[in-house]
Amino acid sequence: MNQRKGLVMREIRMAEMAQSIDLLNYVFQMSMSMKKDRRFVSEKSRQFNVGHALGWFDGNQLVSQILSLPFQVNVYGVTYEMGGITAIGTYPEYSKQGLIDSLIKKTLAVMREEGRYISYLFPFSIPYYRKKGWEIMSDIVEFQVKDTQFPNYAEVSGKIRRVDTRDEDLVSVYEKYASRTHGAMIRNTIAWNEKFHEDFWEEKFVDTDVQLQAAVYYDEEDEPQGYLFYRVMEENFYIDEIVYLQEEARKGLWNFVSAHKSMVYNAYGKTAGNEPVAFLLEDSEIIQKVSPYFMARIVDVEKFLQTYPFDEPNFHVRFKVTDRLVDWNNGIYDIQSTDWKVTITKLETVEEDDLTVQMTIQTLATMLLGYKRPKYLDQIERLKGKGETIAVLEDILPVGNPTFIDYF
Repeated sequence: MNQRKGLVMREIRMAEMAQSIDLLNYVFQMSMSMKKDRRFVSEKSRQFNVGHALGWFDGNQLVSQILSLPFQVNVYGVTYEMGGITAIGTYPEYSKQGLIDSLIKKTLAVMREEGRYISYLFPFSIPYYRKKGWEIMSDIVEFQVKDTQFPNYAEVSGKIRRVDTRDEDLVSVYEKYASRTHGAMIRNTIAWNEKFHEDFWEEKFVDTDVQLQAAVYYDEEDEPQGYLFYRVMEENFYIDEIVYLQEEARKGLWNFVSAHKSMVYNAYGKTAGNEPVAFLLEDSEIIQKVSPYFMARIVDVEKFLQTYPFDEPNFHVRFKVTDRLVDWNNGIYDIQSTDWKVTITKLETVEEDDLTVQMTIQTLATMLLGYKRPKYLDQIERLKGKGETIAVLEDILPVGNPTFIDYF
């Protein structure tokens, strides 16, 4: 338990969840109610049970909070335990006292103890979280396709079935997708529940009776190969999520959208920012917008590097990392690999040499996750090192942009 200027930092108790919701309502200008929005409250209760809800209290009044949730993500085929940050907020009259910084530091320490060496969050302010050590790691694309632009793929041998949103075939397809998709969430119960209840964060569906629906594409052997989460409202088709394991499934799912042509004028959708939505349509002159989406932070550099899947068998480099928020990440990391056996050694001091590349903790995250490559980061002066060493980084780091389509 920490104290600061008469305030006390401690875990938020379940009985205090109403205060947590009140704080979220005030900070994010929402209108959730303990009585009216029982489904939302029920989900927050589950999150409180499995995650870590930490807050600053002025007497019995919650004035600042953070919630971390246990997730897993795929990093180039390696499963990492991930701490998801959400529900951050402070009442304005308690701002500029370092309350959030202290909550983040404590939360990162808890993640580290639990073996969660990477953290994701959806930022309300990218500059704010950059100062805390997070960096952009994925994009999202939002698109609009007119009914006259709907594709019609003739040679599709499978079939579509509309199913319950919790159908096991949906889960099966997603698990296969996540297992081979860099950056993706390996969904647990919390992640799936967030997907089912995402309409709470979609203004156009608030206060309507429009329910999330699902459709699965099955191949000729009746194996599920793709799915859609969608809604139809006001003569528009909203694609909440589209996931497919093969090209035929993509075509089949878009044929399903096209089958609604007599009912809708437009299809609106969102998906991963590296998905070539327009390119894959015959009429590519659609409206689409790509925006930064989630941010990532390395919680423990040494531990993260120990299982990172470098792409070359033999190399030797050093990372000098600076972390303004937590001291345990500051230092020089000597990374040597011989016949794929990687050794990570944290050095206390070392003279500047040709092996060393200097960077901040946020630059390290976006580089290791592949959102931006070393040569580009060097070009924009986010890396400091010899050109030869930057070239080595280009060779040893896996290639592939991270894909993330979840929300929490």
